[in-house]
Amino acid sequence: MATPIYEFAQIPRVDAAAAARTRAGRVRKAGEAPTVGVIYNPRSHRNLGADFDCGLSPHVHIARPGDRSQLPAALADLAARGIDLLVINGGDGTVRDVLTCGRPIFGDDWPAIAVLPKGKTNALTVDLGVPDNWTLQDAITALDHGGRVWRRPIEVTALGEDSGLSRVSGFILGAGAFTTATRAGQSAHKLGAFNSLAVGVTTAWVLAQSLFASRANPWRQGARMRILLGPGEVPMAHSGLGDPERRQILFASTLERLPAGIRPFGLLKSGLKLAALDQISRRTTALLPLVVAGKLQNGLRERGIHQLAASQFTLSIDDQFILDGEAFPAGDYRIEQGPELAFVRP
Repeated sequence: MATPIYEFAQIPRVDAAAAARTRAGRVRKAGEAPTVGVIYNPRSHRNLGADFDCGLSPHVHIARPGDRSQLPAALADLAARGIDLLVINGGDGTVRDVLTCGRPIFGDDWPAIAVLPKGKTNALTVDLGVPDNWTLQDAITALDHGGRVWRRPIEVTALGEDSGLSRVSGFILGAGAFTTATRAGQSAHKLGAFNSLAVGVTTAWVLAQSLFASRANPWRQGARMRILLGPGEVPMAHSGLGDPERRQILFASTLERLPAGIRPFGLLKSGLKLAALDQISRRTTALLPLVVAGKLQNGLRERGIHQLAASQFTLSIDDQFILDGEAFPAGDYRIEQGPELAFVRP
């Protein structure tokens, strides 16, 4: 369900009012088996086109949409069945597509969600504490006997006269050197590094490039961007290091635990969090391992390192940015939090 560039204009549109009319509400009786809907992505790294067991239960309904354009119909069908649990079988990109296409259908009233970590990157399941070998049956069992983790995804809305309903949901957004690092991460995947290992390899590569490159190098040059915080659109502070119209890197997420144990937001945990680097010095770059490990917290803003939380922010950027592993075009966007979702965990 992935393409090289996910243009906002190509997001499948759904008549939200019509979708709402198709939702079936039901109350599950004591002892009654839950109705489960599964979105199965055969292209996910760890699925590799493998067959999926359809004989678990007549209460389990499995959809295999071939691409994003088929996702709204698949999700509307599951909603009409009144599912108690939505299982997403795939990686972070599959989660992004399901949340994006499901937003007009479920609105703020989603069923419980379980994620089977089958992608090249599974940052969400790291945060949820879901093991790599979690199965569909494990997820169904956890609905009644496991725990819940509540998270609100990032919602990115394209601004402008023709933006319409162009909105995408995900959990990790990055720009500047983050975009360059994502391409490097694809190389790490080719070398067989996935999940936390891929994050570690990519982070080490970013540090090496930033440490030895000049400010004209893409790793340190970053991208021209303007970040306005909150409904009042207050300009984000800048240290004055390097070009004040550029940020070397921007990273935002609503997750509370990230792969490889990195802590780019310092002590901040809940809500929408941002970390941004100005065009920092090489000396400060050498300190970044301590920063992302959460061991250096004082005097960061003066060094060009910004860590903060915001209810929302507006991003104007002249380069691509990344949301859950996929590139989106330059432009003006509003970034805020979506509805609170209940994720099932062991």
